[in-house]
Amino acid sequence: MTDWKHTLAQFSSVIRSGAEFAPGSIVCPQYAETRGVEVYRNNYRGNLHDTLASAYPVIRQLVGEIFFRILAKRFIEEQSSQSGNLHRYGREMADFLTRFESTKHLAYLPDMARLEWAYHRAYFADDVRSFELARLAEVAPEAYTDLRWRLHPACILLASAYPVAAIWQAHQDGTPTGFDIDLNGGGETLLVWRNGLSVEIVHLAEDSHHWLAQLYRGASMGDAAEATLAAYPDFDLPTTLRHWLAQGVLIDFELAREAA
Repeated sequence: MTDWKHTLAQFSSVIRSGAEFAPGSIVCPQYAETRGVEVYRNNYRGNLHDTLASAYPVIRQLVGEIFFRILAKRFIEEQSSQSGNLHRYGREMADFLTRFESTKHLAYLPDMARLEWAYHRAYFADDVRSFELARLAEVAPEAYTDLRWRLHPACILLASAYPVAAIWQAHQDGTPTGFDIDLNGGGETLLVWRNGLSVEIVHLAEDSHHWLAQLYRGASMGDAAEATLAAYPDFDLPTTLRHWLAQGVLIDFELAREAA
């Protein structure tokens, strides 16, 4: 059993990294041994490359097709697939790009990867029912501050020092050419989420982003509002709450005291 496990581990390493396979350690009845291994390797890498190309189309445009193949090959060698669902493959791309020497001059590229992965996640997130406002009538007004809101599973909050949403939009079909984007023009706070069947990238005011981020981390509405007001004294909680309930971003709640 130990030898068989060792053989499988070696075979996995060969497929992922291109290491040499010990002759005679596997039987390939339909092919010569080296050809059989090469078929597996090419299929594995080809599927993962196509998965990355689908999840990161803007990065593919930014660096070019040939360089993207090199980048994807290096990524695949470092990051094996951990799931039978290929839609889950590639989430480590942003961290990989912060270490990849050949793209370090493109300082915004890791944040672009985070934006594209957020878009990818939002597209494949589960559907949920909209929140029923009548449920709030069941909560005593004095307990509102203890509400812990849950965000729609297709919601991802992002903050970047670069105009990544503008760069993303410039590389979408139908966008006019000749755009001019100032990389030093300031950052963005964003919400990426799926509204119905359409994934949207929404620019957020910093106070709204701060408040939603507190809720996302599990803070009660009162604690989230207190923290946001400390940073942004003009924050309008009632208006913000009504807006995100109407948009379907806030989908459920529990009482913090009951959850404790």
